[in-house]
Parts: sequence; structure tokens; C-alpha cells
Amino acid sequence: MSQEYIEITEKTVDDAITTACQRLSVTSNRLDYIVVQREKSGFLGIGAKPAIIKARIKDAADATQAILDDVINKAEKKMLKDTVKKEEKPEAVKVPEPVVKKEVKEVKKAEKTEKTEKKEAEKAEKKEVKEKDKEAKKNNKRKNKKTSSRKAAPADAEVKPVEAPETEAAASAPKKKAAIPVLTDEQISEIRKKAHEFLVGIFNTMDMNVEISEDYQKDTGILTVNMEGEDMGVLIGKRGQTLDSLQYLVSLVVNKDVDGYIHVKADTENYRERRKKTLENLAKNIAFKVKRTRQPVALEPMNPYERRIIHSALQNEKFITTFSEGEEPYRKVVVALKKDENGEVLLKEERAEKGGRGRGGRGGRNSRGGRRRDYRGNRERRNNDNAQESESQE
Repeated sequence: MSQEYIEITEKTVDDAITTACQRLSVTSNRLDYIVVQREKSGFLGIGAKPAIIKARIKDAADATQAILDDVINKAEKKMLKDTVKKEEKPEAVKVPEPVVKKEVKEVKKAEKTEKTEKKEAEKAEKKEVKEKDKEAKKNNKRKNKKTSSRKAAPADAEVKPVEAPETEAAASAPKKKAAIPVLTDEQISEIRKKAHEFLVGIFNTMDMNVEISEDYQKDTGILTVNMEGEDMGVLIGKRGQTLDSLQYLVSLVVNKDVDGYIHVKADTENYRERRKKTLENLAKNIAFKVKRTRQPVALEPMNPYERRIIHSALQNEKFITTFSEGEEPYRKVVVALKKDENGEVLLKEERAEKGGRGRGGRGGRNSRGGRRRDYRGNRERRNNDNAQESESQE
């Protein structure tokens, strides 16, 4: 009597086979199984399906045949290994001794010549380095003489201000933008159709009903794709990561076989505008914190669009500078205090000009003490003057 099949569902077919062996308490050689359904990962975790198999224990004849097949296979593998080892063993070739000695001598001579050549090359390099160092020292001495002569010039002479290198301006300067493609109306309609069909295919696999609208601006070369429907939070994802990935895929589809570059902006439920406002508020709060603590603050990793929002929000700050560090996708913005050419923070100079509650500022202890001393001295002078007037009257 043949045993009936049992149905087992697991994530993968291999997991289903192992569970079947555990349940039937047999090895995989004695297991007879049929794959009913293979596993499917789906798209972004949606539409995933597990693996389903039907399994039973093989009959006694099948089991013995499987065992015999395993034994035969193992024996054949051993035979093959033995034959390969025998063939690989080379026969010892006898070489006469004088020939070997000659070869050894030649090898030693070649090694000696190589060593001597290396030493000569190293000596030549050292000489070149020494000559360069001497020339550099001479140039430094000349520069020092020039600077000392400039310092000895009269104080009344007008000195032109040296302009600082525009590091921040160069860092904040925008890179060259890609050329905006010149498209006809037919090409624009084809591009919109490509984006629409691509997104419809994705949403059909996700079993989502989404209304898609596309708009292309010829002046800026931006294709805005707006999506509306129920449960749009799935499309946005954590901090817009899913929406950014969809935007990237659409840009790849749209820019295929196009001269220039079309910027794609995917949006739903006005998420981009809301995210922009939150990032601008975050930038202002971080700038206030940096001014208060005088320590730089690194934000979390962001995409280029969000980093650009942080830079533009703080570009007009007088004492704050921003820069990006790291590599994609972990590149982040750092907010820090501006420094002058000498590496000193500019915020300290501003506070010193205004004057605080320190010793040199308004309301300090020295100023109060000075007032008291002046008051006492004036009182003593008045008493002396009164005494002199009374003496003169007498």
C-alpha cells in the first residue's frame, strides 16, 4: 500500500522539504515530493506567495534503489579521484649535476646585477630630492626677504585689502545643469504616455487604483507626475523613500533615447511641499542650536533634493555655513559656524562689538566700581573746596 501525500506550505521549497523530512522522520533520499507552487517574492513585499509541496515516504523498492544509487555514485567518485591522482604524479627527471650548477651560477649573477642597478637608481633619486629641497629652501628665503621688506614700509602708506578666497561661494555655486531637451508636441505626448503606462503597470501588480496625471514644462524641462487615490501612504513610504524610488524609475524610463535630461518630479497628496516646510523649520532650529552650543551638527542622510533645501534655507545666515559630507546614499548635511581666514569664529567678534555683560560691557563690575570711586573722589573734592572758602571768608 502506497502512503498518501501530505501538503506542506513554507517560505521556500527547500524549507518545505526539510519540514516534510522532519514530519515523516525520514531522510531526503527516502522522500517522494511534488512541487505544487513555487515561492514568489512579489513587488515591494506585495503579492508574495509561499511554496507548497506534496510529500510522502517512498516505497521500499524505491528506497533501496535510491540507496544503491548513492553507493554507486560514491564509489565512482572515489575511482575517478584515484585515477586523477595517479595521472597527475610526474615522473622524476634526472638532470646531470654540472648543468644544475651552471644554472645556479647564472641566476646568482643576474640577482647581483639587479641589486647593483637598484642601488644606483636609489642614489640618483636621493640626489634629485636633495637638489629639489635646496631649491625650495632658496625660494623660501627669497619670499621671507620680500615679506620683511613689505613689513618695513611706512605706516602711512595705503595697503590694498587682500580679498579672501571665495571658498564658500565656490562651494555653494551651482554645478552646470544638464541641457534642457528641445521636444516637439509629439515627443512630449510619447514621454507622458511612457510614464503613464509604466506607472499603471506597477500599480496593477500592487492591486492599487491610482489616478495619474502628467504635466511637462518646456521652459524648465520638468515632468511632474501627480498620483491620487486611497491609501497613498504606501506610495510615500518612510520619509518619502518609496516615492523617491518611483521617481527614479520613471526618470530612467523617460530619459531613454532622449537628447538632454528630463527632470521628473513625482508627488502625491502635496507631500513635496509639506516636506519642504518641515525641512526649512528643521534648518532654522539647527542653526539656532549651533549658535547656542558653538558645535557643528550633522543631520541624517538625505537625498540631493532635500540637501538642497537645507542649503538654500541657511544660505543667508550671517554666522552659519553648511556643507555636505559622505557618499551616496549616506551623504548628509553639516551645519557649523562660519570662520574667518585665521580660523576664528565670526560670532565671537560680533558679540564683542555689541558688548555683553562681561568686564568690558555695560553693567560690568569694573564700570560700577569706577563709578563709585569717581563719586567718592568728587565728594572729597567738594569738602576740600568748602573748607578753603570758609578759610578765605574768615
